[in-house]
Amino acid sequence: MQRLSQSRRAGPRQISGEGHLPIEDGRFEYRSEFLAPAEASHYCQTLIKKVSWHTPRVHLYGRWVNSPRQAAWYGDPEAVYGYSGSVNQPLPWLAELKELGEELAAFSGYSFNSVLLNYYRTGSQSMGWHSDDERELGPAPTIASISLGSPRRFLLRHRRRKDLPVHEIVLGHGSLLLMSGESQIAWRHSVPKTARPVAPRVNLTFRQIQGS
Repeated sequence: MQRLSQSRRAGPRQISGEGHLPIEDGRFEYRSEFLAPAEASHYCQTLIKKVSWHTPRVHLYGRWVNSPRQAAWYGDPEAVYGYSGSVNQPLPWLAELKELGEELAAFSGYSFNSVLLNYYRTGSQSMGWHSDDERELGPAPTIASISLGSPRRFLLRHRRRKDLPVHEIVLGHGSLLLMSGESQIAWRHSVPKTARPVAPRVNLTFRQIQGS
Protein backbone atom coordinates (compact mmCIF):
# COMPACT_ATOMS: atom_id res chain seq x y z
CA MET A 1 0.00 0.00 0.00
CA GLN A 2 1.36 3.41 -0.97
CA ARG A 3 2.19 5.57 2.03
CA LEU A 4 0.82 9.09 2.23
CA SER A 5 3.31 11.93 2.07
CA GLN A 6 4.09 13.84 5.25
CA SER A 7 2.22 16.92 3.95
CA ARG A 8 -1.01 14.94 3.44
CA ARG A 9 -0.79 13.14 6.77
CA ALA A 10 -0.56 16.55 8.45
CA GLY A 11 -4.11 17.42 7.35
CA PRO A 12 -5.52 20.16 5.14
CA ARG A 13 -3.66 23.43 4.73
CA GLN A 14 -6.09 26.28 5.32
CA ILE A 15 -5.96 29.06 2.75
CA SER A 16 -7.59 32.44 3.24
CA GLY A 17 -7.33 35.91 1.81
CA GLU A 18 -8.65 37.92 -1.11
CA GLY A 19 -7.75 37.84 -4.77
CA HIS A 20 -5.43 35.26 -6.29
CA LEU A 21 -4.71 32.42 -3.87
CA PRO A 22 -1.26 30.84 -3.41
CA ILE A 23 -2.13 27.48 -5.00
CA GLU A 24 0.19 25.70 -7.41
CA ASP A 25 -0.77 24.51 -10.90
CA GLY A 26 -3.85 26.51 -11.67
CA ARG A 27 -5.45 29.88 -11.06
CA PHE A 28 -7.79 30.37 -8.12
CA GLU A 29 -9.28 33.76 -7.26
CA TYR A 30 -11.43 34.26 -4.14
CA ARG A 31 -13.71 37.18 -3.29
CA SER A 32 -15.39 36.84 0.11
CA GLU A 33 -18.00 39.54 -0.58
CA PHE A 34 -18.72 39.23 -4.28
CA LEU A 35 -22.33 39.77 -3.23
CA ALA A 36 -23.32 42.04 -0.35
CA PRO A 37 -24.87 40.10 2.57
CA ALA A 38 -28.42 41.33 1.95
CA GLU A 39 -28.13 40.61 -1.79
CA ALA A 40 -26.73 37.14 -1.12
CA SER A 41 -29.56 36.36 1.33
CA HIS A 42 -32.14 37.49 -1.22
CA TYR A 43 -30.73 35.22 -3.91
CA CYS A 44 -30.40 32.28 -1.52
CA GLN A 45 -33.99 32.44 -0.29
CA THR A 46 -35.38 33.11 -3.76
CA LEU A 47 -33.49 30.31 -5.49
CA ILE A 48 -34.38 27.73 -2.83
CA LYS A 49 -38.04 28.45 -3.59
CA LYS A 50 -37.94 28.95 -7.38
CA VAL A 51 -35.42 26.40 -8.67
CA SER A 52 -36.76 23.07 -9.96
CA TRP A 53 -34.65 20.92 -7.65
CA HIS A 54 -34.26 17.18 -8.12
CA THR A 55 -32.09 14.41 -6.68
CA PRO A 56 -29.67 13.31 -9.42
CA ARG A 57 -28.88 9.67 -10.06
CA VAL A 58 -25.15 9.12 -10.55
CA HIS A 59 -23.26 6.08 -11.84
CA LEU A 60 -20.62 4.97 -9.31
CA TYR A 61 -18.67 1.73 -9.22
CA GLY A 62 -20.99 0.02 -11.70
CA ARG A 63 -24.30 0.98 -10.12
CA TRP A 64 -26.74 3.90 -9.99
CA VAL A 65 -27.14 5.71 -6.67
CA ASN A 66 -28.89 8.85 -5.46
CA SER A 67 -26.71 11.93 -5.19
CA PRO A 68 -26.21 13.19 -1.58
CA ARG A 69 -27.71 16.60 -2.44
CA GLN A 70 -30.26 18.19 -4.75
CA ALA A 71 -29.31 19.82 -8.02
CA ALA A 72 -30.57 21.65 -11.12
CA TRP A 73 -29.12 22.61 -14.52
CA TYR A 74 -30.05 25.88 -16.27
CA GLY A 75 -28.72 27.58 -19.37
CA ASP A 76 -28.98 28.31 -23.07
CA PRO A 77 -30.97 25.68 -25.02
CA GLU A 78 -27.83 24.16 -26.59
CA ALA A 79 -25.90 23.88 -23.30
CA VAL A 80 -26.37 20.13 -22.84
CA TYR A 81 -24.04 18.75 -20.18
CA GLY A 82 -23.10 15.17 -19.35
CA TYR A 83 -21.51 14.17 -16.04
CA SER A 84 -21.56 11.21 -13.64
CA GLY A 85 -23.14 9.04 -16.34
CA SER A 86 -26.18 11.26 -16.96
CA VAL A 87 -27.06 13.80 -19.68
CA ASN A 88 -28.56 17.08 -18.50
CA GLN A 89 -30.85 19.16 -20.69
CA PRO A 90 -30.86 22.79 -19.49
CA LEU A 91 -33.94 24.40 -18.02
CA PRO A 92 -34.66 27.95 -19.27
CA TRP A 93 -32.85 30.69 -17.39
CA LEU A 94 -34.50 32.15 -14.30
CA ALA A 95 -34.27 35.94 -14.09
CA GLU A 96 -32.13 35.69 -10.93
CA LEU A 97 -29.65 33.35 -12.61
CA LYS A 98 -29.37 35.67 -15.60
CA GLU A 99 -28.68 38.59 -13.25
CA LEU A 100 -25.91 36.70 -11.47
CA GLY A 101 -24.39 35.60 -14.78
CA GLU A 102 -24.27 39.20 -15.96
CA GLU A 103 -22.61 40.31 -12.70
CA LEU A 104 -20.01 37.57 -13.15
CA ALA A 105 -19.31 38.54 -16.74
CA ALA A 106 -18.84 42.19 -15.77
CA PHE A 107 -16.49 41.23 -12.92
CA SER A 108 -14.42 38.52 -14.58
CA GLY A 109 -14.51 39.25 -18.30
CA TYR A 110 -15.73 35.69 -18.96
CA SER A 111 -19.13 34.81 -20.40
CA PHE A 112 -21.10 31.78 -19.20
CA ASN A 113 -23.95 29.99 -20.97
CA SER A 114 -25.03 27.62 -18.19
CA VAL A 115 -25.05 27.04 -14.45
CA LEU A 116 -25.16 23.95 -12.23
CA LEU A 117 -26.86 24.52 -8.88
CA ASN A 118 -26.37 22.27 -5.85
CA TYR A 119 -28.53 22.50 -2.74
CA TYR A 120 -27.08 21.22 0.54
CA ARG A 121 -29.93 21.16 3.03
CA THR A 122 -27.90 19.81 5.97
CA GLY A 123 -24.27 19.20 6.90
CA SER A 124 -24.68 15.51 6.01
CA GLN A 125 -25.11 16.43 2.34
CA SER A 126 -21.83 16.59 0.51
CA MET A 127 -19.87 16.52 -2.77
CA GLY A 128 -17.29 13.81 -3.44
CA TRP A 129 -13.86 14.21 -5.02
CA HIS A 130 -14.03 15.19 -8.68
CA SER A 131 -12.78 17.61 -11.35
CA ASP A 132 -14.93 19.63 -13.73
CA ASP A 133 -13.09 18.26 -16.75
CA GLU A 134 -15.86 16.93 -18.98
CA ARG A 135 -15.30 17.20 -22.72
CA GLU A 136 -18.09 19.78 -23.14
CA LEU A 137 -16.17 22.27 -20.95
CA GLY A 138 -13.07 22.40 -23.16
CA PRO A 139 -9.41 21.75 -22.28
CA ALA A 140 -8.95 24.50 -19.64
CA PRO A 141 -12.39 25.62 -18.43
CA THR A 142 -13.18 28.63 -16.29
CA ILE A 143 -15.61 27.77 -13.49
CA ALA A 144 -17.21 30.52 -11.41
CA SER A 145 -18.54 29.24 -8.08
CA ILE A 146 -20.91 31.43 -6.03
CA SER A 147 -21.80 30.26 -2.51
CA LEU A 148 -25.01 31.28 -0.74
CA GLY A 149 -26.05 30.36 2.77
CA SER A 150 -24.06 28.49 5.40
CA PRO A 151 -20.25 28.46 4.93
CA ARG A 152 -18.82 25.07 3.99
CA ARG A 153 -15.31 23.64 3.65
CA PHE A 154 -13.99 23.28 0.09
CA LEU A 155 -11.04 20.89 -0.27
CA LEU A 156 -8.51 20.67 -3.09
CA ARG A 157 -6.30 17.61 -3.70
CA HIS A 158 -3.64 17.54 -6.43
CA ARG A 159 -4.20 14.83 -9.02
CA ARG A 160 -0.51 13.92 -9.44
CA ARG A 161 1.71 15.51 -6.80
CA LYS A 162 1.51 13.59 -3.53
CA ASP A 163 4.03 15.99 -1.95
CA LEU A 164 1.46 18.79 -1.89
CA PRO A 165 -0.99 19.07 1.00
CA VAL A 166 -4.74 19.04 0.67
CA HIS A 167 -5.82 22.69 0.60
CA GLU A 168 -8.90 23.94 2.44
CA ILE A 169 -10.92 27.08 1.64
CA VAL A 170 -14.01 28.05 3.64
CA LEU A 171 -16.55 29.33 1.11
CA GLY A 172 -18.65 31.97 2.82
CA HIS A 173 -22.07 33.50 2.18
CA GLY A 174 -21.97 35.64 -0.98
CA SER A 175 -18.45 34.55 -1.92
CA LEU A 176 -17.01 33.83 -5.36
CA LEU A 177 -14.30 31.30 -6.21
CA LEU A 178 -13.09 31.69 -9.79
CA MET A 179 -11.13 28.67 -11.05
CA SER A 180 -9.32 28.86 -14.40
CA GLY A 181 -6.19 27.79 -16.25
CA GLU A 182 -5.12 24.27 -15.24
CA SER A 183 -7.23 24.21 -12.08
CA GLN A 184 -9.43 21.33 -13.32
CA ILE A 185 -6.54 19.47 -14.97
CA ALA A 186 -4.31 19.54 -11.89
CA TRP A 187 -6.77 19.38 -8.98
CA ARG A 188 -9.79 17.50 -7.65
CA HIS A 189 -12.15 19.18 -5.21
CA SER A 190 -14.85 18.18 -2.73
CA VAL A 191 -17.29 19.52 -0.14
CA PRO A 192 -17.08 17.11 2.83
CA LYS A 193 -19.80 16.28 5.32
CA THR A 194 -19.85 17.98 8.69
CA ALA A 195 -21.37 16.83 11.97
CA ARG A 196 -21.85 20.43 13.07
CA PRO A 197 -25.37 21.90 12.79
CA VAL A 198 -25.33 24.10 9.68
CA ALA A 199 -27.97 26.03 7.77
CA PRO A 200 -28.77 25.21 4.13
CA ARG A 201 -26.33 26.18 1.39
CA VAL A 202 -26.85 26.82 -2.33
CA ASN A 203 -23.85 26.65 -4.65
CA LEU A 204 -23.91 27.90 -8.25
CA THR A 205 -21.15 26.97 -10.67
CA PHE A 206 -21.36 28.94 -13.89
CA ARG A 207 -19.79 27.33 -16.95
CA GLN A 208 -19.30 27.74 -20.69
CA ILE A 209 -20.39 24.65 -22.61
CA GLN A 210 -18.31 24.39 -25.79
CA GLY A 211 -19.94 24.16 -29.20
CA SER A 212 -23.31 25.49 -28.08
